[in-house]
Amino acid sequence: MVGRKSGQVRLRVVMDTKATTLEKHVHQFTLSDCHVYTDEYDSYNGIERERFTVAHGIKEWARDDDDGIRECHTNTAESMWTGLRNFLRAFRGMHKKYLSGYVAVHECRVNLKHDENHTSKLLAPVSKIRKQEMEAV
Repeated sequence: MVGRKSGQVRLRVVMDTKATTLEKHVHQFTLSDCHVYTDEYDSYNGIERERFTVAHGIKEWARDDDDGIRECHTNTAESMWTGLRNFLRAFRGMHKKYLSGYVAVHECRVNLKHDENHTSKLLAPVSKIRKQEMEAV
């Protein structure tokens, strides 16, 4: 999942793409009043969010709903998956047991890229530990 405004992503490795699996993921990581943009895959039908779809099956890649604001497409999510694939390519194969860890690293990279204060957030725990060490001396 990708937040269109925030750029934040929520990535999880799942065992299947059944409706119950996808619904749980979407409901866990989105607000109830958000808009969800998907393709026509049936497993998305039970999502309890306002949903807009494009029909890739009939070669519809994007659609303007004539409101002048909202264009329905899944390009942002598809681009994110391309980024993940490119990130994983450097590791040239890995055991599926470790895939979720690599996906988590990529999720963190993407989310930090959109966070202006990421350096201070990353260093805050280190700074706290260092401060405690100095106080102990």
